[in-house]
Amino acid sequence: VSLQVTKGVLSLGNQSEAQSVEGVGKKLLVLEKLSLEELNKLLAKVTYTIPVYHIHTGDLVHFSFELHEAVFPIAIRQPTVPVLFDMGTKISDQVTVTTKTFMRYKELKVLIRSLRQFYKDVVLIVADDSFTPEKITEENVLQYIMPGGQGWFAGRTLAVSQVTTKYFLWVDDDFLFTEKTKIEDLVEVMEATPELDVVGGSVTGNQFYFSIAYEEGDGVTGGCMDRKSNKKFQSLPNYPQCSIVNGVVNFFLARTDAVNRVRFDPKLKRVAHSEFFMDGLGQLMVASCGHVSIGHQPRGANAQYGRFRHPGKGDEQYKLQLHYYKNHLQCIHYG
Repeated sequence: VSLQVTKGVLSLGNQSEAQSVEGVGKKLLVLEKLSLEELNKLLAKVTYTIPVYHIHTGDLVHFSFELHEAVFPIAIRQPTVPVLFDMGTKISDQVTVTTKTFMRYKELKVLIRSLRQFYKDVVLIVADDSFTPEKITEENVLQYIMPGGQGWFAGRTLAVSQVTTKYFLWVDDDFLFTEKTKIEDLVEVMEATPELDVVGGSVTGNQFYFSIAYEEGDGVTGGCMDRKSNKKFQSLPNYPQCSIVNGVVNFFLARTDAVNRVRFDPKLKRVAHSEFFMDGLGQLMVASCGHVSIGHQPRGANAQYGRFRHPGKGDEQYKLQLHYYKNHLQCIHYG
């Protein structure tokens, strides 16, 4: 019998029994002239050691006996340190509300008033890249002033980076908390489903969600990505009103540490949303739930804001160029 590896070395727990063994401490270990009972005893004592430090790698063991061969993998992982959060007893200990604002202080103040109507102590983090910032002095509101016009995803990244609770709730600055905006219900879903990273609700009854089909390329031409609106997978166990998806609307509860690992790409300034979930494909488990919703304020006239809110084709073209390069794609389809 022989065992061969590539990166590490093979040893035996008790070498005094290894009189018929060659290659102890090397990449090729040979056991011969042994009875089946002796062979099984020695194989149970074989250990694998990798001589160099690596946090995430692996090896293959080739096991050979006469004309038979089996190959099995060894996963090499550095154990990670757990990150725990004190959940406390109040929703304010568990969730931070986050938003990004730009030249819409009227809407932001309405949002804050509606939040306080239902959640008096929950902290609201505001990332503000207005060209002429207006100081917000509301209690439990943390306003972070950015250089003007830094953009949508830069603000999102900044806001989430300052969250100290286990979860954050993302809302747009023109949303409106209502009696149906039950943050506790979203927390319940997340706590009951530890593998979930993001759970979205609905905005004025619009439960927007999508799936992403990704086909890897050959390493030269890149892959293809297909984003399908209103496509979902299976329902969430014990929560039939929730379904597994790949992306959700701009109203969602998320695990802070999980989202910080993916990050909102600050290169995307004004035309972006799905791109975060595309970057998180395979890293974030996402669900959409229809039983929790938030309102939307009536759209008011704001010519100055509108010039930035509705950019030209150049922003859209830049987004696609970034996509094709960063994600190494040859095609993207939105259906």
